[in-house]
Amino acid sequence: MAAINGHSPAQRRIRPLKAGIYAPIPTFFLPDSEELDIPSFEAHVTKVATAGVGPVIAGSMGEGLHLSHAERVKLVQAGRKALDNAGLLDMPLIAGTGAGSTRETIELTNEAAAAGADYVLVIASGYFAGVLAGHKAALKAFWTEVSEKSPVPVMIYNYPGASGGIDLDSDLISELAIECPNICGVKLTCGNVGKLTRIADVVSAPDFPPRKNPHAPFLVLGGFTDFITPSTFSNAHGAITGLANVAPHSIVKLYELSVAATKDLSVLSKAQRLQGIIARADYTIAKGSIAGTKVILEKLYGYGGLPRKPLPPMELGAAKALWEHPHTQDVVRLERELSGKTV
Repeated sequence: MAAINGHSPAQRRIRPLKAGIYAPIPTFFLPDSEELDIPSFEAHVTKVATAGVGPVIAGSMGEGLHLSHAERVKLVQAGRKALDNAGLLDMPLIAGTGAGSTRETIELTNEAAAAGADYVLVIASGYFAGVLAGHKAALKAFWTEVSEKSPVPVMIYNYPGASGGIDLDSDLISELAIECPNICGVKLTCGNVGKLTRIADVVSAPDFPPRKNPHAPFLVLGGFTDFITPSTFSNAHGAITGLANVAPHSIVKLYELSVAATKDLSVLSKAQRLQGIIARADYTIAKGSIAGTKVILEKLYGYGGLPRKPLPPMELGAAKALWEHPHTQDVVRLERELSGKTV
């Protein structure tokens, strides 16, 4: 078997996949050339990771569709470098490797693994959604083949908004979980709490089959932060959420309180207070999409910039309104309080 990141599979560092909060890291571009802004990228990976948030590279927030293969590899390498330099040698790195075809998805998956990705997040292409959306066998075959040929565990990414409306149901995801031992989880950006509950129940059962990699359990992760507390009570495992780029300390604290509340209900009111603030912020900021998140990062950290064309920048008036919105300011205050920063 080919070496991965300079090591044979047997020598590869074990970085267990754990329940918790993950952030789909934006890709930052230089303003004039649209070349990758690696220093800002590395700084941001370090910032969220030191708050306890795991990075996801080249996902939808990271504009993976706008990146070449070489750029995706460069970002994975930069992300791993940033983690290692921060002393986070055991923090796993997840890379988005969805592409147009099964063949290219497998190619990207191998490239990401060789560059240092420990896990991959795979979405179905929406280009032929008119055929695929109603073709359960084809969708199932896609993730089955990718997971069987991937050198690292694969996470299913269900995001109808980024895949032409393809929305996997809980039966299909549960079947893939049971039948494919190299599938290590699902990200549900469909926002369907009932679906999340059904899948979490399946993978929590005592007879759920073991994974190919014992360090990669099947995680059921939400794609938003507005239902972290209720999803935790349904045996889900956290979230991969864009808001964790803006408020990593706050969302980690919310998850920790939610887990604690499942064992001690006296903690629940504290979790509910944070859940309300974070849910309102998530609802408001998510409407600004990638450009809106970058606007807020620019305000907070001095980097962010613009999406890669053809995605448009946020208009100045809308950007000002988003930053000044009470929901945004509430979560910014909470983040400053929990991170110990006053400015």
